[in-house]
Amino acid sequence: MISKWNYLPLTPEERLIEEQLVTKFASCPAVARLLVRRGVATQEDVQAFFSPSLSRLHDPFLMRDMDCAVERLNSALGGKEKIMIYGDYDVDGTTAVALVYRYLRQFYSNLVYYIPTRDDEGYGISIQSIDYAKTIGVTLIIVLDCGIKAIDEIAYARSLGIDFIVCDHHVPDDELPPAAAILNPKLPGDKYPFKGLSGCGVGFKFMQAFAISNNFTNHYELNNMLDLVAVSIVADIVPLTDENRVMCHYGLKRLNTNPNVGLRSIIKLCNLGKKEITISDIIFKIGPRINASGRMESGQESVELLVTQDAVKAMEISKRIDRYNLERKELDRQITIEANEIIDRHRQKLEGKKPIVIYDPSWHKGIIGIVASRLSELYFRPSVVLTMSNGLVTGSSRSIRGFDIYSAIKSCRDLLETFGGHTNAVGLSMHEENIDEFRHRLTEYVEAHIDDEQITPAIDVDCELQLAEVNISFLRCLRLFNPYGPGNTLPVFITRGVTDAGTSHLVGHSNEHIKLEIVDPSTTRVYHGIAFGLADKFPIVSSGKPFDICYTIEESHRRGSKSFQLMVKAIRPAE
Repeated sequence: MISKWNYLPLTPEERLIEEQLVTKFASCPAVARLLVRRGVATQEDVQAFFSPSLSRLHDPFLMRDMDCAVERLNSALGGKEKIMIYGDYDVDGTTAVALVYRYLRQFYSNLVYYIPTRDDEGYGISIQSIDYAKTIGVTLIIVLDCGIKAIDEIAYARSLGIDFIVCDHHVPDDELPPAAAILNPKLPGDKYPFKGLSGCGVGFKFMQAFAISNNFTNHYELNNMLDLVAVSIVADIVPLTDENRVMCHYGLKRLNTNPNVGLRSIIKLCNLGKKEITISDIIFKIGPRINASGRMESGQESVELLVTQDAVKAMEISKRIDRYNLERKELDRQITIEANEIIDRHRQKLEGKKPIVIYDPSWHKGIIGIVASRLSELYFRPSVVLTMSNGLVTGSSRSIRGFDIYSAIKSCRDLLETFGGHTNAVGLSMHEENIDEFRHRLTEYVEAHIDDEQITPAIDVDCELQLAEVNISFLRCLRLFNPYGPGNTLPVFITRGVTDAGTSHLVGHSNEHIKLEIVDPSTTRVYHGIAFGLADKFPIVSSGKPFDICYTIEESHRRGSKSFQLMVKAIRPAE
C-alpha cells in the first residue's frame, strides 16, 4: 500500500524554463510542466521530444572499437569465413541475433545462429558452443547481449583460431575478454553519447556502421528491423530516452503497420491485430511469449520465429511458444506462492532494511527472475531467488528504486562462480555451501547502503492539476509523450480537494475496488475513475469531506467516441 507521495514543485530555474515553453502549449499549460520534468529545456528539445527523427541517431563510429569490429566483419565476408551469430536466450538476445542474422544474410550466406540452452549451458558463452563452432568451421563469432565477462571462454576460442566480436550492454569488469572488438557503450572511457542501449540496440548500431563502411546509402532494410529493437528496448527495461526513444517510436510504427512475419504471427495469436499496439502490449503479451521459449525450452525457436519469412511456419512456432508461455505462467504462479510462504514463515528476518534471499533447489531456473521481480515489487526489498542447476546454485536478483543491486552482488564476488547484469537486475551462480555466507554478506551490504525511503512504498508525482484541466485536448497532448518507459514514465498527477459526487461505490467480486465519481471546485463536471484494490479508502471517499487523489489518465474508445478515466493509485484525506 502506497504510504508516501513524492511531489516536488519546480525549482525557480525550472519555472523560468516552464514560462518559456508554456506559450507553445497555451491550452494545456501542464504539458510545459511535464516537459520540464523530463529535462526538456528549449524549443529545439521540444521538437526532438515530440517529433523523433532517425536523423538524430548518433554516429555509430563514436562507439569504442566500432572501426575494429567493422574491419573484422568485412574481412570475414571478403575471406568467405563462416560466421556464427550468438546471443542470450532472453528477448533482448534473441531479437539481437535475429536482427544481425537477417541483415547480414542479404549480402552473405555463410552464416549460422546459435542460442545456448538455459539448463545445459547457462547464461553467456559456453565452452560447448565454442567446441561446436570449431567442428562446423566457424572462425568468427558475433556475440550479442552477453560476452563482456567471458574472459576464459574467448581466450579458449582464440586458441582454436576463432575470433569474437562482443556486442554487449552489461556492466564490464576491470579485465576485458581478448576479443577482436568489444562494442559496449558502458566501457570505461567510451565516448558514445548514450549509455542506455539494449543488446539488440548495440547490434543495430553495429549493422548501421557496417552499412556506412560499405557505402550502403539505402538504410530502408535496416530501419525496417526497428520493430525488433523496440521489442528488445521495452522487454529489457532500458531507459526510453535519447536514441531508445527514437528507435522505439519507429519500431512501434513498424509493429502497427508491417511487422516482420514472426512478430505478426504473435500479434495475431494475441488478438492484437485490430488495435493499436502499445508499450503495454509488448510488456504483457509479445515479450513474454518470445521469452517463454528460452525460459521453458530453447531460445533457438524464438530466433527461428523472428528470421523466418514463411507465414505458415511462423504461426506453427508461435503456437508452440504460446503453449510454453502457458506453462511458464503456471510455474510462475506456483513458485511465487511457495516463495511467499517461505517469507511468511520467516517474516521477522525482513525487519529493518534486510534484502530477500530465498532458495529452493526444485524451482525452475527459467522462472526465478520473474519471481524475484514480483517479490521486490510486493515487499519493497532487493530480492534474490536461488535454485539448483547442473550442480551449482543459480540465482536472479532484482532491485528497488534507486538501489544498485549490481554493486551489492559484486561485493560478494569472492563467493560467486559467475555474476553479471545491470544496476537493477543481476544473474549469479555459486556453490551451495556459500549460500548462508552470501545471505549474511549481502544483508550487511544492503543495510549499510540502502535508505529507509527506498524501502517505503511511495509514488512519484509529476504534476498537480485541477480536474478542469483534464479534458480531451489535454489527452491529445499527453499522447505525444509516448512511448512511455524508464526515464519517460506515464505521467502521474495529483488533484487536491476533490469530493464524492454522491455516486461513488465499491465494485469487484469482493468489493475490493472503488468506482469513483468525483468533482472539485474548478468544474461542475463529474469525473469518472477507478481505484483498484483501495476499498479500505472508501470511508475517506464517502465521508463527504474533501480528499486528494493521485492518478494516471487512461484513454478509452467506446462506440466510436473517445473518453478517459482516472486510474487512481492512492487516496488520502485532503491536507
